[in-house]
Amino acid sequence: MESFFKTHKYLVDHLYSPVRRGLMDEINWNDRLIGIKGSRGVGKTTFLLNIAREHFGADNKECLYINLNHFYFTERTLIDFAFEFRAKGGKVLLIDQVFKYPNWSKELRYCYDHFKDLKIVFSGSSVMRLKEENPDLSGKVSSYHLRGFSFREYLNLMSGNEFPAYTFEEIMQRHQEIAQRICSVVRPMAYFQDYLHHGFYPFFLEKRNFSENLLKTMNMMLEVDVLYIKQIEQSYLPKLRKLLYLLAISAPCTPNISQLSKEIETSRATVMNYIKYLTDARLMSMLYPVGEEFPKKPAKVYLYNSNLMYPIRPEEVNVQAVRESFFFNQLIKDNQLNEGNKNIQFLVNEKYNFRIEENIRIKNNPDWYYAVDKIEIGETNIVPLWLFGFLY
Repeated sequence: MESFFKTHKYLVDHLYSPVRRGLMDEINWNDRLIGIKGSRGVGKTTFLLNIAREHFGADNKECLYINLNHFYFTERTLIDFAFEFRAKGGKVLLIDQVFKYPNWSKELRYCYDHFKDLKIVFSGSSVMRLKEENPDLSGKVSSYHLRGFSFREYLNLMSGNEFPAYTFEEIMQRHQEIAQRICSVVRPMAYFQDYLHHGFYPFFLEKRNFSENLLKTMNMMLEVDVLYIKQIEQSYLPKLRKLLYLLAISAPCTPNISQLSKEIETSRATVMNYIKYLTDARLMSMLYPVGEEFPKKPAKVYLYNSNLMYPIRPEEVNVQAVRESFFFNQLIKDNQLNEGNKNIQFLVNEKYNFRIEENIRIKNNPDWYYAVDKIEIGETNIVPLWLFGFLY
């Protein structure tokens, strides 16, 4: 146990986390079992360590971070460890890589039922279905999703500011006022293209080649977050990788399921399941007409965020696709997005028809809204595209 405390202290003392994530304030800390899901690379481990630092500090042994990848847990159970931790005065157990541990959901449920003075916060892959696929945790776990950096978080980090987030309705009603306030302090367009290229994943701060790092991360999403968790045979990995590539080079697109099934030599049903897995892994996003959802074929598929476009075909990136993916990605957290009518990319919250444009040299339809790339401040129904990066 003492070695785990030493590791915990070292990690918290040496934690580099320049951005305080907004999720920290969304969590109900009165809950005793909290799951933090997120795609690989968005900073789940850092988030857990930030909980320790912010609420307890490095030296307080009432809180402990552990990684279930540790070989210790090949011999000892999580239940035994939690029991011993409590006996030593422990109150909060932060558990990383929970899905690598067999019977993790059953043992978490046991801890929840029997150790009522112990709070457990654990991290897991976005592919995990904590409640749907784990009846042990149904009604017991409070699940949250940690996303990559918003443009707001990236801008705050790079410019040294502390701009707040806004709701979608606040932006729609007051976008000129909000944009003017931000632009009076900083020029957001000076940072926007860099964000679209590499700002979503916090590991851009590491002194490594970002594109190579992102490619490795994407492959790990396929090999671990999809194959391992969904228990798909390793031999099917080439089909999954090819499907991702075919969708990525044409996104946004309406997927031709029959053609894709021929290309990767599998059934139509399997193609649809694979697209769902890629969506769960936060590699793709599916856009549906109002009232439709999986398992129906999506109207369009997008890459989940704009950063993912650049490593796959860096010399052939579709700039309009980048804009649309950014808009989709930043809004999807708290809003409903559906396929728009003809000439409209998105219907937001079944109320706002949105076109995503490069500039304002367009015929303005008063019934539509325009998210426009190359402007700092908008007017009436024309909103700067970058401003939708301030939603979280």
